[in-house]
Amino acid sequence: MALPKAYRLKSRQDFQAVFREGIRRHSSHFTLRALKPALSPETSSPTALPATKIGIAISTKVSKRAVVRNKIKRQMTAALHQLLPKLAPGWRLVLIVKPTTTETVCQTHKFLQELEQLLAQTEVLNGHS
Repeated sequence: MALPKAYRLKSRQDFQAVFREGIRRHSSHFTLRALKPALSPETSSPTALPATKIGIAISTKVSKRAVVRNKIKRQMTAALHQLLPKLAPGWRLVLIVKPTTTETVCQTHKFLQELEQLLAQTEVLNGHS
């Protein structure tokens, strides 16, 4: 189950902007790069902001096997589905998977817990739980 199209970070320019200007947070399995929404006069209200866009980056350093990388992506996507309603609008996020992820067999609930902590640290979650 993929992320809904409205929540996907797709273009190379968007990824580069997040890497160039975004803030960085780390956990044991992930690095989160987050770019705050730029408030302009026409998007001064939070309801006018677009949905938060999320991209997942996982290199061959994590695993040479695409099957393993895709399984990790699916687990991350499942965890993100549960967090989508809690996300503040307008952010651009890139989740980078660290190579240590394959050493420990992670479950979706563990991914969810780590992602929630990272998003709370960067204040992307509504209410910053």
